Amino acid sequence: MNQTILICPPDTEPQRLDLYICRELGGETRATVQRLIEAGNVLVDGKTARASLKIKGGERILVEIPPPQPAEPQPEAIPLEVLYEDADLIVINKAAGMVVHPGAGNSSGTLVNALLAHCRDLSGIGGELRPGIVHRLDKDTSGVLVAAKNDRAHQSLSNQFSVHSVKRIYQALIYGSPKEDTGKIEGIIGRHPTERIRLSGKAKSGRHAVTRWRVKERYARVSLVELRLETGRTHQIRVHLSEAGFPLLGDPLYPDGGRFNNLADTQLRKLITALGRQALHAHTLGFIHPTTGEFLEFTTEPPEDMATVIDYLRKSIA
Repeated sequence: MNQTILICPPDTEPQRLDLYICRELGGETRATVQRLIEAGNVLVDGKTARASLKIKGGERILVEIPPPQPAEPQPEAIPLEVLYEDADLIVINKAAGMVVHPGAGNSSGTLVNALLAHCRDLSGIGGELRPGIVHRLDKDTSGVLVAAKNDRAHQSLSNQFSVHSVKRIYQALIYGSPKEDTGKIEGIIGRHPTERIRLSGKAKSGRHAVTRWRVKERYARVSLVELRLETGRTHQIRVHLSEAGFPLLGDPLYPDGGRFNNLADTQLRKLITALGRQALHAHTLGFIHPTTGEFLEFTTEPPEDMATVIDYLRKSIA
């Protein structure tokens, strides 16, 4: 068991426990830190605490990181909303809160675990009996996702994502109201220069990213936008919108510049808090079927948590 003791300086700016530990440890993701906290592997002044605990300065934080447990992903009977399935691929409507692929601290409860149990006709990827993950959605982003069942389908879909021919449209709730109805955000995305757990367009080096956006609905201090990805970088939409001055509602990682605290509508504040995630949904996914050559397109509406916020906003301006 690896133990780390963090002494929080007295002049530390108030912040969440999980974010503070992420910044101090550097190499651990926020999701991993949250799991450590939930498992009781983090003690604040000798007591267990919640990830949302506000660190104010002067605390002694003990972090215990258990040794890694290498294991192949195991099938798990996790409910899935299947939109389409055949011998080559499966399309699902991923729920918010589900991690796509097993990783450090995420050996179970992932989409891969669920697909291993659901798909009885996997012919394997690269000699392994597993689904082929060709693209991912952040844990707390909901929406349409495709996975391959065999090498041929995996290669075809991967190539389509690589050349950016896949149709990907997202819906998001953002703070603010852009002056224009449509626009494009373009630039590199790389590791944030000071915040290791975040990405940024201000990085010294990174990968080219392009996001096209269109305003669908405008409310008092919030807008519903539609976003079309020309590239698929990690956190692309979240980085582009936050740095353009229109951060996502509820995003726990990318700052909103105090916009939540400045909302006078207490009911809207409650709904955003209840959302508990970034208000981002993978609305549409379209691609060429690897075998038939047919163009397939799938669309799902935002789930109940995000739809509740949208309904309230619509009624507020009616």
